[in-house]
Amino acid sequence: MPATDTQPKPAAVLLLSGGLDSMVTAALAQEAGFAVHALTIDYGQRHSRELESARAIAERLGAERHVELPLDLRKFGGSALTDDIDVPKTGVGDDIPVTYVPARNLVFLALTTAFAESAGSSDIFIGVNALDYSGYPDCRPEFIASFAETARLGTKQGVEGKPFNIHAPLQHMTKADIARECHRLGLDPSWSWSCYDPSPDGLACGACDSCRLRRKGFAEAGLVDTTAYKADAPELRE
Repeated sequence: MPATDTQPKPAAVLLLSGGLDSMVTAALAQEAGFAVHALTIDYGQRHSRELESARAIAERLGAERHVELPLDLRKFGGSALTDDIDVPKTGVGDDIPVTYVPARNLVFLALTTAFAESAGSSDIFIGVNALDYSGYPDCRPEFIASFAETARLGTKQGVEGKPFNIHAPLQHMTKADIARECHRLGLDPSWSWSCYDPSPDGLACGACDSCRLRRKGFAEAGLVDTTAYKADAPELRE
């Protein structure tokens, strides 16, 4: 229930990566009347530039609290984002790509749930999307629903009858829809970061899966993406 002038806003914990989806999700949580407590995981990702964006988003949106948690998944490896594996740049395919980080959202949602329980919150927001995405299994609606039940069974709060609400407001949106929401909410796209393999001078490559999906979304929405891309970024194709 949204807060009134005499009632404080309820707390919601948000998994804030620093990407476009998490930024839009944060603004939607605030629009729904929640005071956002943001959690950012520094997991040793090669695109650490997104951590800077997460800090900037939390500050610009006036997050109630922003926790940055170190968790070095490079010790496991197994992904182009945490290991010495080239980031693919040939286009979005049908298979789960090597940029998939093993069990990342499973681990991250567990940590977000722990944060929420310690903050006395029953509401968790995550910016997963299952339409225009790279095919990661931990972005699907069935995973989110299953995790909500796991959280209910595995926490003090859950077994005492106060289950967690896992909000995934972008779940069934296209990237174009998300770009439109970014515009409607008055957000600057450049506050966020999506590129998996930025150049040494801090430009988005424009060719990795994440860049391609983002660029395609803004183009389909007829909106300008203010992100700075490399001059040799490939042209968008249908």
